[in-house]
Amino acid sequence: MSRFSPVITSASREVSSGEVDDLFSREMFGVTPLTRGTDRADIVVESKGPSAAQLARREDAQKSLGNELDGLSDSYVEHLSPHDIIEYRRDGIQVGVMERLRHGGYPPETQLNLIRRPLIECRREVQRFVSDAWESELRSLLVIHGRGRDGESHAALIRAYLVHWLEQIPEVQAWCSATPRHGGLGATLVMLRKSRSARDTNRERHQKRRG
Repeated sequence: MSRFSPVITSASREVSSGEVDDLFSREMFGVTPLTRGTDRADIVVESKGPSAAQLARREDAQKSLGNELDGLSDSYVEHLSPHDIIEYRRDGIQVGVMERLRHGGYPPETQLNLIRRPLIECRREVQRFVSDAWESELRSLLVIHGRGRDGESHAALIRAYLVHWLEQIPEVQAWCSATPRHGGLGATLVMLRKSRSARDTNRERHQKRRG
């Protein structure tokens, strides 16, 4: 005797069209047909706000931007010709000091090279350079920027911005185009005002001499 039971199938019969309609009506009970013009599903995507990590990164970026804006301005300046001689002295600075600076009478104690460096990097380096020099009680500086072949060159642009930046730094009291032995029009000599400690030292020296 076989272990498998035989499959018993019932004889098929033909289903009438009325039964088919009745079956379809029961299956589709409660279904509302789509209207014309809206025959697509509405997919609603829930809007999520920024995560805590994203907010933290945004805040750090804003702080960094604020620190940049606290520095020197890089607003538009007029370009200088490679043949323009630059010089400036603040009110109260004696003409003799300017003359001595113009003729190289104050040998540079430190120098900064800006040739072929990006504008934003130059701005940052100029501010840092002057600040470090002043804190170290240095007074005579040399900034090398190049001259360029025309007013549209990168060197001429940096040269024009250097003048713009030096005007914004209170520690700077005078500047002028360098002497030929220091780079000529491709460099600028900068004179810083005396630091407070240097002024105090000079005052003590004068008092001792008088005493």
